[in-house]
Amino acid sequence: MLTVAALYHFTRFDDPAALRGPLLAACEAAGIRGTLLLAREGINGTVAGSRAGIDAVLAHIRALPGCAGLDWKESPAETMPFGRMKVRLKREIVTMGQPQVDPLAGTGHYVAPAEWNALISAPDVAVIDTRNDYEVAIGTFDGAVDPGTQSFRDFPAWWEANRHRFHNKRIAMFCTGGIRCEKSTNYLLGQGVEAVYHLKGGILKYLEEVPEEDSLWQGECFVFDQRVSVGHGLKPGQYDLCHACRRPVSEADKRHPDYEEGVQCPRCVGAYSETDRARFRERQRQMEIAARRGARHLGQEIS
Repeated sequence: MLTVAALYHFTRFDDPAALRGPLLAACEAAGIRGTLLLAREGINGTVAGSRAGIDAVLAHIRALPGCAGLDWKESPAETMPFGRMKVRLKREIVTMGQPQVDPLAGTGHYVAPAEWNALISAPDVAVIDTRNDYEVAIGTFDGAVDPGTQSFRDFPAWWEANRHRFHNKRIAMFCTGGIRCEKSTNYLLGQGVEAVYHLKGGILKYLEEVPEEDSLWQGECFVFDQRVSVGHGLKPGQYDLCHACRRPVSEADKRHPDYEEGVQCPRCVGAYSETDRARFRERQRQMEIAARRGARHLGQEIS
């Protein structure tokens, strides 16, 4: 059994590029795969490997400037969910496109998973899902507002257009692991919203800690690796991945006449040219060849 560790930490890195090489070397030496993002504002990513390998990489990350307090979430995986190890340099570790947003200057009130149900059930609380539309489509909290955004960068514009809907409301926000809420709650505080809360550890921590019989979560949670989705107890979910648009695919989607494995799903059937689809078909062919050899083709990765 492998261990998957999802992590993020906001801190000040004066020279992220100088950290990249040693971090990549540490991951490769430990046999770890996945993706880690480095920016001046911190680190973000998900990695997988053996227990000893994960421990070694986490120790390396905790030794980086300002990262001693690193928190992370773990879940099991029977097979390696990543094809290789990548450490990338970015402008932001989660892209919001709002230079004034700084989670280190303040965020909303953290709410533990055990206390989340009571908060979001209160009549004066509006619950907002900060994730992308395709993530919300396969699971969310009962009664949560879906902004319908295609990327996190769209959230500020959505808020400006909809803030009147939340007059005299306390705002409770959530996302997969918590990182998007670090920025979105700081953004709302900067917009003058006083009572802002967010789910500590995100959906993943809630699904790990809250018993299914007590849960207000409906559906599954999309994750950015080859597991595609997880459910209560962080057990692997029922969705596969469309390798064209990188969105989750249900069994019903697979029965749709527009579905072609590795090439298109009902949601992206009109999004690509015939040239694109020919390229996708060749990638699917190579993936099937790799699978017959017991190997993983890099085209299977979620980037």
